[in-house]
Amino acid sequence: MQITEAVLARAWRRLAAGSDLLDDTVLPPIGTSYEQYEEHVEGGYTGLYLVLEDDGTVCGYSGPYDEVFIARDLDETLYFLAEEAVRGLDGTVAGQAVLMDRIDPAWGRGFRGGGPDGTEPAPPCGRDPLEGFAWIAGSWHEQTPYTNLAFFRGENVSAERIALSHGADPGHVAAGTRLADLTDMTGADRGYWDTDWRSCCFGQAGDWAFLLYHDTPPGARADRGALAGKAVTETVRLSACSAKAIYTLDYTRDGHRVDDDGIVELIYYDRGRTPYVRGGRLDFLNRAIRRAELDHPEVTDEFALYFHALETSLGLRLPQRDIREGTVRAALWAPGGGR
Repeated sequence: MQITEAVLARAWRRLAAGSDLLDDTVLPPIGTSYEQYEEHVEGGYTGLYLVLEDDGTVCGYSGPYDEVFIARDLDETLYFLAEEAVRGLDGTVAGQAVLMDRIDPAWGRGFRGGGPDGTEPAPPCGRDPLEGFAWIAGSWHEQTPYTNLAFFRGENVSAERIALSHGADPGHVAAGTRLADLTDMTGADRGYWDTDWRSCCFGQAGDWAFLLYHDTPPGARADRGALAGKAVTETVRLSACSAKAIYTLDYTRDGHRVDDDGIVELIYYDRGRTPYVRGGRLDFLNRAIRRAELDHPEVTDEFALYFHALETSLGLRLPQRDIREGTVRAALWAPGGGR
């Protein structure tokens, strides 16, 4: 059955009548275009608004350019409306899951799994969320110690060759230079972070090679052909620009970007709302983020929760002690960009 405004209104009345939690919840206003939604916003409206498209797809918006959900059938639409309703009844993700159980146990399971598609929740991680990868989230948010966190995975991938392909000084790479060594090399007496804009650090963590840097040297570009020759099958790049509040994720697998609609910005993540299209190419992150929310309500930094989800879903990690103590492998950029 194609969704119409009348069909949706009747279905919502039936759902609300069957649950005391929804007694005071009204169906959000419905329009047929985003322009109509903009008119409501200009008039001072700040709540959820539904745009019903010609093919029956329902898009929920809660702010300019903030698409809360996309639903393509009636049950999915009702699920999302219930999910939004319980957000207003309990401020915790765990509490919202309990309320979804009360409306429909299947919806409670779906909520814990990150969406209404019937996927079972991921198992609890059982780890300290700030020890594996999330420890760096707060400082990275302020571009410290580096702006770009890049990871490379594949068969026999070498962190040294990755660093060289980005413009690292071959002499430093060959000598096994450590980050703390760069202080003596440059004659600086104010700490090795004085060199961070002219340096990179690199290494291996789990089955990922990592490369951390601010900007590559002028004229230097990563040799994508060389990277392919090293059997790199996956890359993850996290980039921070605190001055512009731009924080992005770029994930590629087998040479193709893994996303649903272009650049993935981390600031779109809002606790309790899955940030990516349900059933889309990044849905695995939805599930990991929801698991992190349920397991670690004590973590108030949403960037840390997001990084923890990257660890549990993709295995990303960084050596905390080596980076903080300066014993991680490092190099200055080669003169002339390494070319």
